[in-house]
Amino acid sequence: MTKKHILITGAGQRIGYALACHFLNQGHQVTISYRTERPQVADLRSQGARCLQADFSTDANIYAFIDEIDALTPAFDTLIHNASSWDSEKHSQDLALLFDNMMQIHAKTPYLINMAARRWMQQGDIIHLTDYVAQKGSAKHIAYATSKAALENLTLSFAKKLAPRIKVNSISPALIMFNESDDDAYREKARHKSILGTVPGEQEIVNACEFILASQHMTGQSIKLDGGRHLV
Repeated sequence: MTKKHILITGAGQRIGYALACHFLNQGHQVTISYRTERPQVADLRSQGARCLQADFSTDANIYAFIDEIDALTPAFDTLIHNASSWDSEKHSQDLALLFDNMMQIHAKTPYLINMAARRWMQQGDIIHLTDYVAQKGSAKHIAYATSKAALENLTLSFAKKLAPRIKVNSISPALIMFNESDDDAYREKARHKSILGTVPGEQEIVNACEFILASQHMTGQSIKLDGGRHLV
């Protein structure tokens, strides 16, 4: 196995944490960003990951993170954009701020980091974690869906810009895992939104990342992990 150096944004919990653990267990070098100190971050440190605190809510913070990576003079093989924020119009008092926040984390942050990543990556893969709603839209989460659609478009643009040395692809999931606070009624309703009715967990994203990394002939694509939801 050839060891890789993998950078994962937003790896302090859930899918990002699972990805970091997977690659560490395989013997790869892993650097992560995290916004909030959690037990999972301490666990990743104990496993040997380099953990960098970063809050991408402002441009200054994004540039500070990029400067911190520059100072490490790294050579990355893989960059996974997992950092995400979820909010809806229903729970927002300031719609303009909501829209800006969603675009900030899901579009501007990957855009600026990818532009800088050309200094860190000679070849390899960039993977964007988008969302099922990027293609379908969402009446309840309009700003969120729009920002994830922007990220899918960045996949196309960076695939063109960085070829042939760097492949750029997306993973577009729907209902990969529940939150602990989700009640039984919600879980049952959510399962019926897809024809498979499955909630596969973080390993499904890990599998998709491994597929992308193993491929030598795919770029500018989005892998749909929606349980057949698009057929309902």
